Amino acid sequence: MLQKLVVSNYAIIDHIEVEFGGSLNIITGETGAGKSILLGALSLILGARAESKVLFDDSRKCYVEGYFSLKGYRLQEFFQQNDLDYEEGLIIRRELTTAGKSRAFVNDTPVTLEVLKELGAQLINLHSQHETLALSSASFQLQLVDAVAHHEALLQQYGTQYALWSKTKRTLQDLLERSKQDIGDIDYLNYQLSELTEAELDADEFEQLEQELSSLENAEEIKGNLSRSVMALSNADGSVVDTLNELRGLLQSISKYNDQVNGLAERLDSATIELEDISQEMERLEEGLNFDPERIATLQERQNTINRLLAKHHFASVAELVALQNDLEGRIGAFDALRGDIDKLQKQEVQLLLDLKKTGSQITASRNKVAPTIEQQVIAKLAYVGMENTQFKISIEPLLEPGPDGADRVRFLFSANRGGKMDELRKVASGGELSRLMLVLKSLIANNMALPTLIFDEIDTGISGEVAHKAGVVMEQLAQGHQVIAITHLPQIASKGPSHLFVYKGLENDRTVTRIRTLTHTERASEIAKMLGGDKVTEAALENARELLGAERF
Repeated sequence: MLQKLVVSNYAIIDHIEVEFGGSLNIITGETGAGKSILLGALSLILGARAESKVLFDDSRKCYVEGYFSLKGYRLQEFFQQNDLDYEEGLIIRRELTTAGKSRAFVNDTPVTLEVLKELGAQLINLHSQHETLALSSASFQLQLVDAVAHHEALLQQYGTQYALWSKTKRTLQDLLERSKQDIGDIDYLNYQLSELTEAELDADEFEQLEQELSSLENAEEIKGNLSRSVMALSNADGSVVDTLNELRGLLQSISKYNDQVNGLAERLDSATIELEDISQEMERLEEGLNFDPERIATLQERQNTINRLLAKHHFASVAELVALQNDLEGRIGAFDALRGDIDKLQKQEVQLLLDLKKTGSQITASRNKVAPTIEQQVIAKLAYVGMENTQFKISIEPLLEPGPDGADRVRFLFSANRGGKMDELRKVASGGELSRLMLVLKSLIANNMALPTLIFDEIDTGISGEVAHKAGVVMEQLAQGHQVIAITHLPQIASKGPSHLFVYKGLENDRTVTRIRTLTHTERASEIAKMLGGDKVTEAALENARELLGAERF
């Protein structure tokens, strides 16, 4: 509930403070006195954008403060989500500097305009004579039906299911797009992997292959040299080993005379043993080496296979081919996993959609059940405010696929004349008809949902007399459970409610300023008398005004 509004340095407002009651608050005043300016200032704390040109005095900043009571609004979660301190006494402040910079505060904590706008929408609902689009919007019409249907639990369940289904659907679509991009390459990748896999590559193989092939291709030369080496070392007369044995004997014969000679003899003995071992190794190697054309052909074919793969992929080593093979296995494995994820998500999406449609059908049934009741009540209330021949119907049509608010499209169909063709409100309803219809609908749902403070800016456009009186009665009924602020030019409505604020112009330092004050009972009767008969207040007009106000108020 809006308790107080403070406006400083805005348009033709120097400084005003306005206090509001908890039920019906009436605001009247001459055209141009500043009623719409007051609403413009209020809109600043609801998140509207502002410009520096609205400053009353260019040398100082503008600020607007709204004091609210949050009791019964259930906004604790909103404050928690936006990291704001929650108190039942709320102060919203908006500042506009001389340089055109804007700042917003909620209980002294700076906030963005987006947060301010979201919070403001939950505190104040403003309907002006130029803002009837909300009534024609599918969102408002759907919310009204849902409010009267009282199926909040179903809507919450549906919202959770819809969010999960939508997320799954988006994820699935992303995976399908990725799959579509990869599927064109996967056959080629499989072909490349198959070619590398069949080659049975080993990172160290190529060097070993070249060494074996070189050995086989030069087998005769190797065998000959090894054979001659063996002969020279140990098999021929006068071989190296024989010579060393002879030398070792000579040294051993004199080693008893000199310790150093003995050491030399031992070294010759070790050398002899090593050379004998080398000779035996060369002999074994020579015996095991044979020229094998078939083996050479096999190795050459293997070498050609590897060289072809290296050239094809522009690599210099087999290790790079092995790395490519591992990469291909990873990419193909990822694609296979992707297809598995897609299959899994497709099954999940189907089941989630079935669950969503089941809940959606329950909501549809609930909406269809309550629609006739709403239609009857709206028609009856419209008749009460002078629209006796109105036709009103709620059309509930199925959507092609579930939406965020259900599986239905809700449309209000209307005709001001009995027997006339009904169509959507924006196409057939006049401004005055829309105003009364909005008043009726908001009064209808007032007891079915937590409405914020309701502000009607000349919603009485196009009505007068007894109809205006009855519109005022509807406002009074609405104000029994909600705070209502009504800007009006009709005396029949101005006479309703306990609080009457009067907006007027005054002079201050030779400059026109807007002022506002709460009227006493006597002043109120005089103001309504002026609204009835003009600036010249007659006793008859005063009597009529008192009658509208009710004698018990005097």
